[in-house]
Amino acid sequence: MNTQSDELNHKISLFEAFLYWLKLGFISFGGPAGQISMMHQELVEKRRWISEHRFLHALNYCMVLPGPEAQQLAVYIGWLMHGTWGGIMAGTLFVLPSLIILIVLTYIYLAFGSLPIVAGILYGIKPVVVAIVIHAAYRIGSRALKNEILWGIAATAFIAIFVFKIPFPIIVLGAGILGFIGSKVVPDKFRLKSGHGSSNDKNYGAAIINDNTPLPERTRFKKNRFFSYLIIGLAIWFGVMGILVLNYGWDGAFTQMGWFFTKAALLTFGGAYAVLPYVYQGGVEHYGWLTASQMIDGLALGETTPGPLIMVVAFVGFVGGWTKAMFGGELLLWAGIMGGSIATFFTFLPSFLFILLGAPLIETTRQDLKFSAPLTGITAAVVGVILNLAVFFAYHVFFPQGFDGKIEWFAVILTVISFIALFKFNLNIMLLILGGAMFGLGFILL
Repeated sequence: MNTQSDELNHKISLFEAFLYWLKLGFISFGGPAGQISMMHQELVEKRRWISEHRFLHALNYCMVLPGPEAQQLAVYIGWLMHGTWGGIMAGTLFVLPSLIILIVLTYIYLAFGSLPIVAGILYGIKPVVVAIVIHAAYRIGSRALKNEILWGIAATAFIAIFVFKIPFPIIVLGAGILGFIGSKVVPDKFRLKSGHGSSNDKNYGAAIINDNTPLPERTRFKKNRFFSYLIIGLAIWFGVMGILVLNYGWDGAFTQMGWFFTKAALLTFGGAYAVLPYVYQGGVEHYGWLTASQMIDGLALGETTPGPLIMVVAFVGFVGGWTKAMFGGELLLWAGIMGGSIATFFTFLPSFLFILLGAPLIETTRQDLKFSAPLTGITAAVVGVILNLAVFFAYHVFFPQGFDGKIEWFAVILTVISFIALFKFNLNIMLLILGGAMFGLGFILL
């Protein structure tokens, strides 16, 4: 039977998808907001691989989960296009380039001391990141906030996190509850328009995976497949942990990294900045894998590399393996690579499992308002949270010594120029970041 769903692999070849995910892995700067904006711009607007409605529905689910939402969104879309292996490929390529780059930079950092060049590059990249996050809030908000109620949820979320410092999971839960109540009281306010002529997509043209494209049989929810994937995922976790325990004991640094970063992965509601205090407390104060100064330097390196910001865990693992000299004084590099790889593996393994287990169920709820309305409410709240992130970034970039210190006019001007380049001229984000890095380096050197 030759249905539209059977032809997805012919319209989007696995190799074509591989090239895109590999490219994204090398250019995904700007944190989750910037990365989601990149995927939307490329997959929804330019390539038309997926419709606006299905993109937002997938994003809503990823925002509810613990873990890096941008990487999970890549897994979800990869799964939609090419099934299980497509999701694994997309998620792995999203992270792998960042891991390799961080390993190289961390080795240089530890072996050769401070890197002035990194400070200059970072000085120019930070204002660009501020503009990317503001632009992402605008782009997502302009599409997700379709009425006054959703605008109200977004504003309330911003006030809740910015003024009252309410934890992100509570904001997500509250927005979901409001969405559920709204589906009963004012259902039209929480119903996303869909169909081949969806208003959200009218300027982009027809999508390959549009609002009404049925899923291939291999992606439909089946209990046997659900429990098989669950067993396989747990077996992988227990298998790797077992190897570490046998080789290094339960109290060994590598084993404790596996256990610690598993817990961190399950606590990363609200993105990397929500879990960084936990990583700091464990890596610096409890285990002594690195110093407070090194943790700050690691965050700076993480900001200058592509991939999720939570990839700073690779830096923590690398420095931990190096500091503890797990393979002896002559093999510090290999101990660092092992530590960084362990931290990355245990941080991201749950993300793959959450998507492969939950995505088939989530896809079946797209047209069911009692399931989709809470997710619509969460999307509105996320717009407010992203705006808060933009304000947070702007404050630290424009006033690095606080309001009592001087304002960094170079950063302000570069942010304004970057936002205009994005908003008015739709400039490629990678070119913008490279330009910011060059300006920052030149400014510091001069």
